[in-house]
Amino acid sequence: NMRFQAKRCGVHFNPPSIVLMYINTENNKMRKRIIPVRSFSKYSDCSLAAERLKNHPRHREYLEGVSQTQLEKLHIILRDHMQGFSLEHSLASFRLDPNEDLNKLADDELARKKGEMDRLFERNRKHKDDPDFIYDLEVDFNKTTEERCSWDEDSDDGF
Repeated sequence: NMRFQAKRCGVHFNPPSIVLMYINTENNKMRKRIIPVRSFSKYSDCSLAAERLKNHPRHREYLEGVSQTQLEKLHIILRDHMQGFSLEHSLASFRLDPNEDLNKLADDELARKKGEMDRLFERNRKHKDDPDFIYDLEVDFNKTTEERCSWDEDSDDGF
């Protein structure tokens, strides 16, 4: 049985980190864990970085309920930011266009779409007793601009 149940996860840009909201199943308390993303640059391989984080001894237990595709997506958003792209750009790049020929995409672009396909597949496959996992994005814009959060439209669990 999992001691930590992931509820939502997102990114902080500064310093680069993954933010995880989870429930400690022993006392049913909602907690927040900030996981620094170290030795990661705008040239890093996001899928490798996601795998490394998912298997990290200190964070493994917390990230059990978070898929590697999910973590890869968050790393892509962090890397985009380091390359100067806006959050809007990153989120748009994950959206699926039914008319797009996925065979013509570069590996990196395909990785983005694959995450979305996995997510839609999972969402359509959900059973009532599935622990509900919501992909979310929490963004920290250096505090210069106003605190902005962009949560997924389909998170309706009352947070």
